[in-house]
Amino acid sequence: MIASLLITLREGLEAALIVGIVLGVLRKLGQSDRSRPVWAGVLAAIIVSLMAALALNALGLAFEGRAEEVFEGVAMLLAAGVLTWMILWMQRQGRQVQAELERDVHQAVTTRNTWALFSLAFVAVVREGIETVLFLTAASFSATGVETLVGGALGLIIAIALGWLLFAAGRRLDVRTFFRVTSVLLILFAAGLAAHGVHELQEAALVPTIVEHVWDVNRILNEDSTVGSLLQALFGYNGNPSLLEVLTYLGYFVAVVVLGWRLQRRESQTEGRA
Repeated sequence: MIASLLITLREGLEAALIVGIVLGVLRKLGQSDRSRPVWAGVLAAIIVSLMAALALNALGLAFEGRAEEVFEGVAMLLAAGVLTWMILWMQRQGRQVQAELERDVHQAVTTRNTWALFSLAFVAVVREGIETVLFLTAASFSATGVETLVGGALGLIIAIALGWLLFAAGRRLDVRTFFRVTSVLLILFAAGLAAHGVHELQEAALVPTIVEHVWDVNRILNEDSTVGSLLQALFGYNGNPSLLEVLTYLGYFVAVVVLGWRLQRRESQTEGRA
């Protein structure tokens, strides 16, 4: 439940902040009456996201046995990849998002382009919505459906409430700190997804096992216990992982650290030249 709450909180708040920026610019320009296309874009994006959720859920239910294991493994690896890309993209482009949005809204208002306002809101929300659907689908494989839905709903409620409070009060959230903290947690979650995805592909005999159990600490902390289940849902904990699972987990961290360091170094060099 905590994993799904964290996912929807971050994705929902990111979408809420983008919509808030668009509405805020319209308010500053005295064009609040033109917010209707923005809300229409938000509604359309929510409908598309729900349709994607239903389609992905139906696809998952259609598989059984080995096909189901393959589906779960691929979904987890895909979710881990998209989640990592999202975190690194935010690290690189986060500072420019607000300026670009404000420029686009100014241009849309100046040219009286209603479709542009609709598109800005739709693209922002549907992107977060599709990502959320994919992440929740992957998270549901290591938690019950009720836990995933409850956690996801709570995260969205909190995100919407925070977004509305920030917009209504006209205050700024320390977005950089918020995304930095949640990025660390989501990287741990993505590493667990990658390792668990490999585990499912091993169960389907698509990936070699090599060493079946590198260690077994289930006697100390069983993955089926309350704490073990929580750690499994959040960080992909496995009391008796295979060698390939361990290598995947560690390899993921090495890759993310190297990519993050390179992006930060490139950003520092760019700022130094400016």
